[in-house]
Amino acid sequence: MQSFLLLLPDFALIALGALLRRHGGLGEGFWVGVEKLVYFVLFPALLLNALARAHIDPGSFAPLFVVGLLTMTSGFILAFAGRPWMGLGPMAFASRVQCAYRFNTYIGIAVAGKFGGAAGVAAMGALCGAMVPFANMAAVGLLAHHGQGRPWHELSRNPLIIATLAGMVLSMTGTALPAPLMLFLQRLADAAVTLGLLAVGAALRGGGREGGRAGALYLCAVKLLVLPAIAWGLGTLFGLSGGALATAVLFAALPTASSAYILAMRMGGDGPGVAWLISATTVLSAITLTAWLSVLRQMA
Repeated sequence: MQSFLLLLPDFALIALGALLRRHGGLGEGFWVGVEKLVYFVLFPALLLNALARAHIDPGSFAPLFVVGLLTMTSGFILAFAGRPWMGLGPMAFASRVQCAYRFNTYIGIAVAGKFGGAAGVAAMGALCGAMVPFANMAAVGLLAHHGQGRPWHELSRNPLIIATLAGMVLSMTGTALPAPLMLFLQRLADAAVTLGLLAVGAALRGGGREGGRAGALYLCAVKLLVLPAIAWGLGTLFGLSGGALATAVLFAALPTASSAYILAMRMGGDGPGVAWLISATTVLSAITLTAWLSVLRQMA
C-alpha cells in the first residue's frame, strides 16, 4: 500500500492528462506543443541538471550500463520468440517488437526520484540516456526498409542523448556550471516531470489489437514482468546492489515509450497496434511498477 501511495500522484497526473485531452477542449495542437516542449526543452534540461550535479564514476556505471543493454536485448529476443502465435504480417510485427524493450523515460525519472531522490534521478537519467541510441537503432533498423528515416542523423540530433552526454562530461570532469545557469536549468527541470506525465496520459489511445489478444498480452508480460526479473538476475550477477540494482529493475519495468508510436507511423508501420500496446503497458504499469517498487523497498 505504501508503494502504491508513493506512485499514486504520478499516475494521477497520467490519468489527468488523458481526461484533459478528451474533455478539456484544449485541441490537438496544444498537446503537440506540450510534447515538443517537454521533449526538446524541459526534459533535456532535467537530465543535464541532474547529471551535472551528480558524481558519476565510469567504472561503477559500467555494470549498470551492461545490465541495461542486456535487458533490452532480452526483450528484443523474447519478442521474436513469440512471433509464431501473433498472427502478424512482417511490418506489423516489426512495429510491435519495439514495445517489448523500449521504455518511457518520463515515468522512469518520476519513479526513480521517489525511490532514490536526486541520486536516483541522476542514475535513471544516465541509464535511459545511454540506452536511447540502442533502442532507436534496433527499432529503426527493423523498420528501415519501409521508411525514409536516416537513423544516424536522427540519433545525432536527439536532445535526450545530447543532454545526457553533456551532463556526464560535466560530472566526470568536475566542471561546475555558473550558479544562475544551474538555477535556470532547475526551473525548467521542475516543470519537466509534471508536463511529461500529462503528455503521457494525453497520448493514451485505444484500438489496434489486430493480430490476436494472446500476442498483445505476451508483449505486455515480457515488458512489465519478465524483463524486470531478468534485470534483477543480471544485476545480481554483475554485482549491482542498493540504488544501482533498483535503477536496473525499475528501468526494465517501465512501460513502452510513446516515441514507438511516432516511429511506427513515420516509417509506414502499424501505428494503431503500437498505440494500443503503449496504452496497455502504461495502464498496467500502475500495478506492476507498484509491485516491483514494493519488493525493492522490502529488500532495501
